[in-house]
Amino acid sequence: MLSGLIQTPSTETKTLEMSQGPTFLFPRSLSLWAGALVVLPVFLQAPWVRVHPFSSCLFTAILLTTGIVAVQLGNTSWKQSGTLLVGFSGSWLAGSLFWGWLRMHPVLHIPVEAIALPLAIGGLNSRWKLSCSFYLASLLGTAITDITMALTGVMSFWPEVVNAASNEAPHLLNAAAKLVLQPTSLLILVSAAGLVLWLAKQFWTQAARPSEQQEAWSVAAAVLSTTILIDALFLVLSLSVPSLSGLI
Repeated sequence: MLSGLIQTPSTETKTLEMSQGPTFLFPRSLSLWAGALVVLPVFLQAPWVRVHPFSSCLFTAILLTTGIVAVQLGNTSWKQSGTLLVGFSGSWLAGSLFWGWLRMHPVLHIPVEAIALPLAIGGLNSRWKLSCSFYLASLLGTAITDITMALTGVMSFWPEVVNAASNEAPHLLNAAAKLVLQPTSLLILVSAAGLVLWLAKQFWTQAARPSEQQEAWSVAAAVLSTTILIDALFLVLSLSVPSLSGLI
C-alpha cells in the first residue's frame, strides 16, 4: 500500500510529461518541416522542371494525395504534416507551370504563383489552416522577392538569363547579381530583407501566444524565415558560383 501510494504521483507525473511532450515538441518539428518544404523546390523542382515540366506538374497529384491520405488516416503529427503537404502542393503546381512554360515572362510570376489564392484565404479558419498559412507565407515571400528584383533593376535580366545558352547564362546571372551591390540597389535589398525579418518576427510573436491559429502562425514564420535564407544563398551563389544557383 505504502509503496503504491509513493509510486502513484510518480506515475501520474510521467503520464503528464508524456502527454505534454508532443505538445511542446511538435510545433518545433512542424516549423522545421515547413522550412524544409521551402528548400525542396530549389534542389528538386528547379532541375526537374527544366528537363520535364509536365511530369513535375503531375507530381502535384502525388503530393496532394499523400497529404490528404495523411490527414484522413494518420495520427496528430501525420495529420498536420499532411496538411502542410496539401499547401505545398499548391506552391509546387504554380512553380511547375511558371518555370516550365512561362519563365520568359517574369510579370506573370506572381499571378501564376497566386493560382490558389482564393482557396487559401477562404480556408484560413478551416481544418486546412496550416495548408493555407504555408501557401500564403510562401506567396508573400515570393512577392517581396520579385518586387525587390524589379526595384533593383535585376528583373530586366530575367528573360535573357533563363533563355541564354548554358555557357552564357552564368555570366549574365553574375552581372545581374552585381547590379544589386550598387548603393541604391543595396539599400532596397537591405530594406526588403528587413521587412521580411520584421514580418517573420511578428509571426513568431503571434505563434508564441496560445490560440487556435498558433501553429498556423508558426508555419508562416518558418516559411518567411527560410525564404530569406534561400534568397541570401541565391545571391551569394549568383555572385560566386552562378552555375550552382538553381536558376540556370
